[in-house]
Amino acid sequence: MRVLVIGTGIAGTSTAFHLARRGVEVVLLARDQPGKATAAGAGIVSPWTTRRDEDEYRLAVKGAAHYREIVRLLAEEGETGTSFEVMGGMMVSADDTELAGLETKLRDRAVADPLAGAVTRLDSAQARELFPPLAPDLRAVHVEGSGRVDGRRLSAALLASATSRTTTRLVNGDAKLLLRGGRVAGAEIPGETIEADVVVVATGAWTEELLAPLGVSSGVNPSRGQITHLGLPGVDTARWPVVLPPSSHYLLAFGDSRVVAGATRETGTGFDHRVTAAGQREVLEHALAVAPGLADATLLETRVGFRPATADGLPVIGAVPGHPELLLATGFGPAGLTIGPYTGSLVAGLALGEPSEFDLGAYGVGRFSPR
Repeated sequence: MRVLVIGTGIAGTSTAFHLARRGVEVVLLARDQPGKATAAGAGIVSPWTTRRDEDEYRLAVKGAAHYREIVRLLAEEGETGTSFEVMGGMMVSADDTELAGLETKLRDRAVADPLAGAVTRLDSAQARELFPPLAPDLRAVHVEGSGRVDGRRLSAALLASATSRTTTRLVNGDAKLLLRGGRVAGAEIPGETIEADVVVVATGAWTEELLAPLGVSSGVNPSRGQITHLGLPGVDTARWPVVLPPSSHYLLAFGDSRVVAGATRETGTGFDHRVTAAGQREVLEHALAVAPGLADATLLETRVGFRPATADGLPVIGAVPGHPELLLATGFGPAGLTIGPYTGSLVAGLALGEPSEFDLGAYGVGRFSPR
């Protein structure tokens, strides 16, 4: 059996990894293009602190749990540089009534999912002890189990493990689906036709253009995100928690004296891969309002990524109606680094004809109208 996986973001590399471990012949098709969400994403793995509806939340919780499994499996393969760490997260606010409501919600979630860990109310001094640049009027609710991951490093580890097997081949090129006898029989790239029994499309924000010949819409459109990286030379940021204010913006520290501030959520920009003046201002204004202590930080870079967004905010996972041989793993919006690795494991099972351990009914492409 041969499975063609189109896309080398977090979902595509995870799918290939899980298939390769089971001895399946895999062709992994990459395309070089700016704006891949996996490469640009901040890397917050904290479903309990997000304001998701039930269908989003239950998948995100499974995604967070899968991180423990995938890190263990990669370690067995000799890949230890996954970057995933648990360092906690804080939901911050100057409004005690808002914090009380958040605390109640988070405690309920922690009871249902012990992986969230302890939930603790922090005064301003305690919050600043954990994240020193924080504004002095902000208090917090701290969630012990929140984690972070560098999407580039995790995807590279998954790719390295998958391609270390002789049954996996990595190729590059712009793909067009190969249609034969009313079914998808693989893909064509310049100079090569790749035939496969099952094709997995994990092409993120670029899914629509690939599916167009089928007359099928995935419901996925690009949402531009501009994310700024700040440097604090000589400052040990390794254990600073994720900071989540009431807005959709956030602060996330890594162990190399770096703080990531994000992010814009821009629709209607298409694939315009630019850092804009308005986007840069938005990110910095939100970051400095929450953490004025970052004012003297060095602006290292601003990354631009295109989130694969759907109108209802839910991902698209599973077979295309009428094409059981064509599986989609896309539409993750801002949650790609939380749910992508787990989705890869689910889609690998679907490619092998196995029933899903997780109810995917809410995430099917059939909920979108045909073109």
